[in-house]
Amino acid sequence: MKALSTQTRSIKPAEVEKKWHLIDADGLVVGRLAVIIANHLRGKHKPSFTPHVDCGDHVVVINAGKVRLTGNKRHAKTYYKHTGYAGGIKEVTAAKVLDGRFPERVLEKAVERMIPRGPLGRAQMRALHLYAGSEHPHGGTQPEALDVAAMNRKNKVGA
Repeated sequence: MKALSTQTRSIKPAEVEKKWHLIDADGLVVGRLAVIIANHLRGKHKPSFTPHVDCGDHVVVINAGKVRLTGNKRHAKTYYKHTGYAGGIKEVTAAKVLDGRFPERVLEKAVERMIPRGPLGRAQMRALHLYAGSEHPHGGTQPEALDVAAMNRKNKVGA
């Protein structure tokens, strides 16, 4: 019988196996969904997770415009950006973004703020593919469907 190893093995970038996952975001809560997406983008769901290597998977999210915000967040949550000019701070509510031209940006910003900043985080965010509707062009990769609702039920306290 082989003895247990006392060393942690770091995976090398050439050894990474990237899979494709498909998530239907219709009616799911933004924050809970963003955590699951961020963990899959980083690769934290794999036993071979290495913090300094992009070992995450590709995630395709359809119906990203139909996500749900709990409580009064739809009207109370504001996103800020600055134009770079004096007094150039702009704000927009989550309701206006969700009803606007690019409703998937609410979910994109939620995930982006859970990913580390820097070159590694930017590489991991490139593996996120968001679509407001139910159609996506990644059918050739044969993404496997993730049941996010079941993951949320399993991870709830007291379940």
